[in-house]
Amino acid sequence: KSPDLYADQNGSFRPLNNSKGLSGGAIAGISVAGIAGVLLFAGCLYVGLLRKKKEEKIQLLSTVREDQLQQVGHAPGDIKTLDSAGTRDGASPGLTGITVDKSVEFSYEELASATDDFSIANKIGEGGFGAVYYAELRGEKAAIKKMDMEASKEFLAELKVLTNVHHLNLVRLIGYCVEGSLFLVYEYIENGNLSQHLRGSGREPLPWSTRVQIALDSARGLEYIHEHTVPVYIHRDNKPANILIDKNFHGKVADFGLTKLTEVASSSLPTGRLVGTFGYMPPEYAQYGDVSPKVDVYAFGVVLYELISAKEAIVKGNNSAADSKGLVALFEEVLSKPDQTEELRKLVDPRLGDKYPLDSVQKMAMLARVCTHENPQFRPTMRSIVVALMTLSSTTEDWDIGSFYGNHGLLNLMSGR
Repeated sequence: KSPDLYADQNGSFRPLNNSKGLSGGAIAGISVAGIAGVLLFAGCLYVGLLRKKKEEKIQLLSTVREDQLQQVGHAPGDIKTLDSAGTRDGASPGLTGITVDKSVEFSYEELASATDDFSIANKIGEGGFGAVYYAELRGEKAAIKKMDMEASKEFLAELKVLTNVHHLNLVRLIGYCVEGSLFLVYEYIENGNLSQHLRGSGREPLPWSTRVQIALDSARGLEYIHEHTVPVYIHRDNKPANILIDKNFHGKVADFGLTKLTEVASSSLPTGRLVGTFGYMPPEYAQYGDVSPKVDVYAFGVVLYELISAKEAIVKGNNSAADSKGLVALFEEVLSKPDQTEELRKLVDPRLGDKYPLDSVQKMAMLARVCTHENPQFRPTMRSIVVALMTLSSTTEDWDIGSFYGNHGLLNLMSGR
C-alpha cells in the first residue's frame, strides 16, 4: 500500500490530506522568481538598446568629424574632439560668435536653451525629416532642424554637402548636435520660404521683378552644386518650400537631405530609392529612377511655372482628385496654342493684377517649358538657365541668344523656332 493512500470503509483508496504538494509559499516564491527573471531580461534588453544607440551616436560623430577633417586636410587618425563651444583641442578659446569656417558641434543643453526647450512658440516650420525652430544662439539668430535618429542618412547627406559647399545662394550651415536626436543649425532666413509668399495668406504678393530675381538666385545655387563642385551634387527636391527668402528678398536653396552624389563624368545613374515630391519628378526619374542634374532642371522648370501662376505643382480639381492636373500639363496646353497670349494671362497670379510685363512672363514660361521637356537631353543646363534669367532680369529687351552654350533646343525655343 502506498503511504500516501488510505482505504475507506468501501475499500477504495484515497489520498491522505497531508499529501505532498506545492504550498502557497512555494508558489509565491516561484512567482516572484519568474517576475524577477522577466525584469532582469527587460533590463538587459534596455541596456542593450542604450548601448546600440550610443554606438550609433559614436559612429555618426566619427563620420561627421572625418568629413570635416578631410575638408581641412587632416587624416582620419588626427581626429580631435570638439567641445560644446565648438573649439578643437589645442585651438585657442574665445570663440564668441557662430560665423566659422567649419561646422560647430553644439551641446543639446545649448540648443534647448536657445529654443526655450524647443517650445511650440519657437517652431517656424515642419519638413519631411523634422521640425525647424527659431533660436537665439550666441547672440545671433539661427534656425535649428530637429530630426529623429532614424533620419541619419538624410542628416549626414545634408551635413556633408553644406560643410563642404559654400555659396551666396545656398543656405549656410552653422553646426550640428548628436544627442538624443539629430540637430542641424543654420543661418536664420528672415522671410520664410517661397511657397509661403506665393500661396500664404497675410503676405503681400511678390512683384514680378522680385520673382525673376528669386528664380535667378536659386538657379545660381543649383548651378554651383551641378558644375563647380567635385563630385557633382544633385538636390532631388527643389521646390518653393525649399527656397528661402532673405531680408533683401534674395533666394537661397535649402534642405539638402535628399542630395545625391555623382561623379563628374557620369551623366546619369540609377537609384534604388525614389525620393522627392510628386509634381516635380521628371518622367525618367519617376519611371526608371535615373538621376542626373537634369532632374533638378525639370523641378526648376516647375518652380518657374509656380512663380508665374502661384499655383501648386499639382493643381487640384474642383470635384475630385481625378480632376487634378499637373502644372506642367496645364501650361503645355496653353503654350502649344498658336495664339497663347490671352490664355497665358489667365494663368498669371491674379494678385499681380496687371503689374507685370507680359513679354517677360512669356519668356519665363518658354524657359520653364524647355526645362520640363520630357526628354532630359533637350533640357538646358543650369548654366544656360542662369544666363537666360540674367538677361531676363536686366533692362534690355533682347535675349542674348549667343550665350546659351550651344544648347540648340534652348536657342531654337528662345528664337521662336
